Amino acid sequence: MTTIAALATTLQTVLTTTADAVARATGCVQRESKLGGAALVQTLVLGWLHQPQASLGQLAQMAATLGVGVTPQGVDQRFTEQTADCLEQLVRTVVREVVAVQPTALPLLQRFAAVTVQDSSTVALPGALVARWRGTGHATDPTAATAAALKVQVRCDLCTGRLEGPLLEAGRAADHSAALQSQQQAPLPPKALRLADLGYFSLAVFAELAAEDVYFLSRLQVQTVVFAATPTPTPPIAVGARLDLVRWLRGQDLGPVDLPVQLGVEQRLPARLLAVRVPLAVAAERRRRLHAEARKKGQTVSQARLQGADWTILVTNVPVTLLSAEEALVLVRARWQIELLFKLWKQHGFLDE
Repeated sequence: MTTIAALATTLQTVLTTTADAVARATGCVQRESKLGGAALVQTLVLGWLHQPQASLGQLAQMAATLGVGVTPQGVDQRFTEQTADCLEQLVRTVVREVVAVQPTALPLLQRFAAVTVQDSSTVALPGALVARWRGTGHATDPTAATAAALKVQVRCDLCTGRLEGPLLEAGRAADHSAALQSQQQAPLPPKALRLADLGYFSLAVFAELAAEDVYFLSRLQVQTVVFAATPTPTPPIAVGARLDLVRWLRGQDLGPVDLPVQLGVEQRLPARLLAVRVPLAVAAERRRRLHAEARKKGQTVSQARLQGADWTILVTNVPVTLLSAEEALVLVRARWQIELLFKLWKQHGFLDE
């Protein structure tokens, strides 16, 4: 557990000896200078921490408070590719440090070794950076708003407050292939529970987690093929039969559905399918968003997706003895905690500016 004192020591090391070493390794500092590696990093980090939209003059004033006399033009001259490499390497060094808070006492969370939420946020960059940080726009048009972009990947443990990341990727990188998806690169302990949105939905990843005795909880991707793992009386479905899920759900009672299933034509991954009917107003708003998104992409929405808007549908491998359908619906809403983190970074830290 990281204490305030330990965190302060870590930050002091990062902003001094580590900054000097990384600055030399990246060529950011090639000779002795009053604005050396540590002084430059401290000027930028502390300057932007104090004023996220600090001007060159304000950064020069921060350098002065650190005992370094430099003009605004002198600060401007240090904005080079080598300095960018230095700061990027420093970020990668810093995120290896463990940052956590006091454990929560919520009984629902304490059932698991960890309850992690992972998500990403994209930051648009100047078109000149398209070769380094490719966005979703056309690389041949650097003026496009999405030509260059940076994706920030983060995972947070709701039990301890432990933060993994931010890990930096090109804006066009797919969430389902992020490093935080892999048990080899970013392992979760046995009996941990992972929450993530549909961008991270992958039956292969779910199978990998299950093989390591890790639990997953996710909304169901609409294209996923679902097979019944037990016979159902109403309407009658045999074991191993493919479910016409929306049609089947429309025949169920209003209460939560909790059905053993298998996911995927090839994987046949054992899971529980949890579903609850949403209020009419919620379903109508979901359909509105589906139509708006489809119009933006020049597409049409399938009837299955429109009808599926009546339900919140989840899949998980957590045993029913450990998590009820109602509790799963409570936990899946906790995913928005990481959205609040990104909101804090952007609104108060101006991460996207």
